[in-house]
Amino acid sequence: MNRAATEPSNGDTQARVDSWVWAVRLFKTRSAAAAACRGGHVRVNGTTAKPAQPVRPGDEIRIRNNGIERIVIVERVISKRVGAPIAAQCMIDRSPPPPPREVLAALPQRDRGTGRPTKRERRETDRLLGRSED
Repeated sequence: MNRAATEPSNGDTQARVDSWVWAVRLFKTRSAAAAACRGGHVRVNGTTAKPAQPVRPGDEIRIRNNGIERIVIVERVISKRVGAPIAAQCMIDRSPPPPPREVLAALPQRDRGTGRPTKRERRETDRLLGRSED
């Protein structure tokens, strides 16, 4: 195990949020992590984070990626990408469990490439779901 990659060097107790979420493998690339920060999908302690915002041990990070929300607590600060077992030790995952497959299968989905629903289709959907004003 490379001790320099897993331990904070020179007493560093903070790192950039985009670098940290990439290092603990919540994003595949650092540029994707930075883009998520710029897009407002990353929150640190309840406030929207810019890519260069520092994170410290104990901070709560909420990430919304592909419709799934991840909630993690910073356990240890790292800035270099490390192996999955070491990355798991650097955070506490408080994410809610994913919804059951039955719930996901029951959600209505439009066929790919059909575009937006027409006014008639929207009214039929509203009637079906009991949201009509008739």
